Amino acid sequence: MASSTCRRCGRSGLPRGEPWRVVGKRRAQHPRARAAAATLPRVHAQSGVARFAPSRRSLVVGLGLLALGAGAYAAARQSSAFSVSRIEVVGAPADVQKQVRRAVAPLLGTSLLALDGAALERRVEALPTVRSAAYDRGFPHTLRVHVVPEIPVAVLHRGKETWLVSARGRVVSRIPNGTFTALARIWVPRATAVAVGAFLAPAWGGTTARALALAPRFPARIATASLRHGELVFRLHSGVELLFGDPTDVRLKLAIARRALAQLPPGATYVDVTVPGRPVAGANSQLSGRD
Repeated sequence: MASSTCRRCGRSGLPRGEPWRVVGKRRAQHPRARAAAATLPRVHAQSGVARFAPSRRSLVVGLGLLALGAGAYAAARQSSAFSVSRIEVVGAPADVQKQVRRAVAPLLGTSLLALDGAALERRVEALPTVRSAAYDRGFPHTLRVHVVPEIPVAVLHRGKETWLVSARGRVVSRIPNGTFTALARIWVPRATAVAVGAFLAPAWGGTTARALALAPRFPARIATASLRHGELVFRLHSGVELLFGDPTDVRLKLAIARRALAQLPPGATYVDVTVPGRPVAGANSQLSGRD
C-alpha cells in the first residue's frame, strides 16, 4: 500500500486510499462526550381543588370539634344558663307595652337559644294595637321586643257603639262614646260586622281610614269621612266638604285641596278636586248631605 509524503517537510504520511482509518483514529483520540441522565421520581399532576383539600387528619379533627360544638349547644338549650328572666318592650306607648308583656309572659323561663322567633312575632302581632314586631336576644337572660304600634286615625261609629280604627283600617279597641274627639268619625250601618283586631271592609270604613292616614297634618280639622256611592268625601268642622271622587291619587288631591282652602271664596261650602288639574269651589254641592 503506497504512502503519501509531504512535499514541504518530506515526512511520510498515512497510506493513500484509506481515509476511513484516519477518521477512526481521530474518533479514538478525541472521544465524543456523553450526556449523563438521572431518573427522577414521577410527579402526579393534581387539580387545583385537590391541592387545597384537607387531609384526613384535619377532617377527623374538624368533625370532632363540630360534634363537640353541637353537643354543647344542645346542652345549653336544655339548661337554665340562658333562660328568659327579663322582658323589655321598646317602641310603643306604656299601655301597649303592658299588653306585649302579658302576651309574651309564657316565654319566661324559656332558653334564649330555644326561642322560636317566628312564633314570638306572630304572638305579638296578633295584638290589635301592634302593627309589627321584632325581637333580639340580650344574653344571658333578657328578651327584647321591638314594637311598631298601630296608629289610630278615626273613630268608627255603629249606632251608639264606637271603636278606634288604625291607619290600615284595623279595629284597634272598643272605646266609650264621646272619647277621642280630635279624630275624624266614620259611620257604618248597624248591620256592619265589627271585631277588635279585624280589618274593616273597603266599602265599610277601610278605604276612608286609609285615606285619613294620608292627612295627618291637614290644616283643617276633619269631622267625618265617608264613601258615598264609591266617592270619597271629607267633611270639615267648618262645614266645608272636600269631594275627592274615586279614592285614587288621594295624596295629590289632598295637596290641591290644601291650596284651594287657602283661597276659598266667602260662602263656599265645598271644594271639588275630583279632577286634580281643575279644582272647583262652590256653594251648591250635588253630593252635600249627611249619611
